[in-house]
Amino acid sequence: MRKNCVFEASRSGEVLELTLRGEIDHHSAVGIRTEMDERIREEHPRKTVLDLSGIDFMDSSGLGLIMGRFALMERLGGELTLKNPNERLMKIFELAGLERMIRIECDAKKEEEQ
Repeated sequence: MRKNCVFEASRSGEVLELTLRGEIDHHSAVGIRTEMDERIREEHPRKTVLDLSGIDFMDSSGLGLIMGRFALMERLGGELTLKNPNERLMKIFELAGLERMIRIECDAKKEEEQ
């Protein structure tokens, strides 16, 4: 049984952090994309961080979701950073060449666990 993707938002200065949980597939990406875009446009942050530590599964729709937020942040004059993807997600990002376009950060604590 698939778990829909949900996110929680928090703001610290010019940084909007969206913490995602669940699974990103075609069905969940459609709904969450609209909610994320509304929040980004409303907040107009200098930097948006997508915390992926709670993502259990992602298919190509997840790449589309990330690339769309990357493009939105560029249009708004800001930047997008990905945070704490698991090993499976990193492999997908490497195969897609995503790590050459978008900054990826891992918490020191998270790196020690891997």
